[in-house]
Amino acid sequence: MATPRAEMPSLRNRRVLICRPEPEASRLAGGFQAAGAEVCIFPLVGRDPLPETPERRSIILGLDQFSHIIIVSPYAARLLLAEVDTWWPQIPTGIGWYAVGSGTAAVLSEHGLIVRKPSTGWTSEDLLALPSLAQIKNDKVLLVRADTGRELIYQTLEARGAQITLLPLYQRLIPDYTDEEIHRAFSEFSPDAVIALSGGTVNNLVALCANSSHNLYDSLLVVPAERVAVQARTAGFKNPCIPGSLADNDIVATVAIQLAGRNGGSRTAK
Repeated sequence: MATPRAEMPSLRNRRVLICRPEPEASRLAGGFQAAGAEVCIFPLVGRDPLPETPERRSIILGLDQFSHIIIVSPYAARLLLAEVDTWWPQIPTGIGWYAVGSGTAAVLSEHGLIVRKPSTGWTSEDLLALPSLAQIKNDKVLLVRADTGRELIYQTLEARGAQITLLPLYQRLIPDYTDEEIHRAFSEFSPDAVIALSGGTVNNLVALCANSSHNLYDSLLVVPAERVAVQARTAGFKNPCIPGSLADNDIVATVAIQLAGRNGGSRTAK
C-alpha cells in the first residue's frame, strides 16, 4: 500500500541516484523532487529497438493465433503496440494479455486492453502463479521481451506444455560512461539512496563499482525482488531494500521511510 503523502517523511537535503532508463527515470525523478530530494539520473541499462525481420512481421500478422501474450516490460509493450497498430486495424479478440509489473500493465490498459496481472507482487514468479497460466498444455503463448533476459517464464511455461514463441523487440545495452561521469555520479553526488530496479541494472552497477572509487556500498539500495537483493548483498551492498510495489509513489515512500529510520511501506531484504 502506498504511504499517504502527508505521512511520508521529507526527503529535503537527501540525494537520490536513479539508475533506471528513460522515460521511467525522469518520471520517477519528478516524484522524488516533489518530496524535496535532489536527484541525479544515471541510467545503467540502455535499450535499442531491434530491426524488423520477416519472421517478426509474420508473428505480428499471426497475432490472432495466440491464446496468451505475455509482455515483460513497459518498453516492450510500447514497441509491440506500435507494430500492432501498423498491421492490425483492430487488435484481435480472444487473447489473454499479461503484464509483468504495474508499469507494463498501465501501458497495455491505456491502449484499451484488459490485462491479467498478479494482485500481489510484480515478479515473474508472481505472474506464473496466476491460475490462467496453470493449465496451458498445447496453448500458444507469445512472450514479448528483450533479446536476452531471465528464462524463468519461458522454461516454466514450456515445462507446463505450452507452445511458446519468443518475440524479442529490443536489446539491452550497457551505457558507456567516462571515468569522470562515474566519479561525479558516485562520489561527488554521494547519494543517500540508489534506485536499481532490475537484476541487469544491479549487475552493471556492481561492475562499475568494482572499477571506481566510491561510497555506494553504504547507501540505501532499492531493488525489485529478494533474488536481486541477495545479488546486491553478495556484491557488498549493505542496505538493499524492496519497496511495497514498483509504483513511483511507493518507491519514493520507501526511500523516505527507510532514510528516516522508520519501518513500513517497504521491507528490508533478508
